[in-house]
Amino acid sequence: MPPEDIIYRPIGVIHTPLKNQKGSPIQSAVSGGIRGWVEVFPPYVPGLKDLEGFSHIILVYHFHRSEGWNAEVRPYLDEEIRGVFATRAPRRPNPIGISVVRLLEREESVLHVGGVDMLDGSPLLDIKPYVPHFDVWEVEGIGWLEGRIKGLPGKKDDGRFTV
Repeated sequence: MPPEDIIYRPIGVIHTPLKNQKGSPIQSAVSGGIRGWVEVFPPYVPGLKDLEGFSHIILVYHFHRSEGWNAEVRPYLDEEIRGVFATRAPRRPNPIGISVVRLLEREESVLHVGGVDMLDGSPLLDIKPYVPHFDVWEVEGIGWLEGRIKGLPGKKDDGRFTV
């Protein structure tokens, strides 16, 4: 039996120059350093203490412009239909996104960041420090993406995240 509904409340909002999914970077690492800023709401600002020492942070956010979801999608970088959980498509049962971004500067409740790939106005759910010793794994395979990520830098969403 599924658990009761889980409710998250935003702790802030992410501001970026990206207004539409189509044409946006497909991942933060290939965004070309697009800059944005994160506004953290007042009750959560004390939680930013000591964050300045990290060069990168993980932003956990809600895909606020995603509507509905499909169990199978045609992802960017492929022509075949894949299971949504084998992709990073934004149309998911729980539309939660994660992105590693560069922390450029903190000004009180505002975090200036680089490498954004999320749409303007995305509700921020959490912030975590990126620590390569904890967050990087050696992997043996990357599934259907094997051989498809050459030349990835600069790739933009072409709007094919739906079937």
